[in-house]
Amino acid sequence: MPKHRVRVKPTYDGVGDTLSILLSGMQIACAEEHGAIIVNYGRDGKPVEIEILNASKFMGELLSAMIKAKSGEKH
Repeated sequence: MPKHRVRVKPTYDGVGDTLSILLSGMQIACAEEHGAIIVNYGRDGKPVEIEILNASKFMGELLSAMIKAKSGEKH
C-alpha cells in the first residue's frame, strides 16, 4: 500500500479568500461542509484537506477570540 504522506501545506487564494491546508497526498473521495470550513476526506475516511472560506474574516475572528481568552476577557 503506497504512502501518501506530505508535509502539511497551507496555501491562500487571495482572489477567493480561501485558505487550503493540504494534509495528505491522497485523492479526495468526499467532503463535509461545516459553516465556513470544508473538510475533504480520502477513501479511508481520513482528512485529506481542510478549506476555510472567507479566510480573512474567519482568521481575524479566531485570533480575536484567542487574544480575548488569553487576557481573560469575556465575549
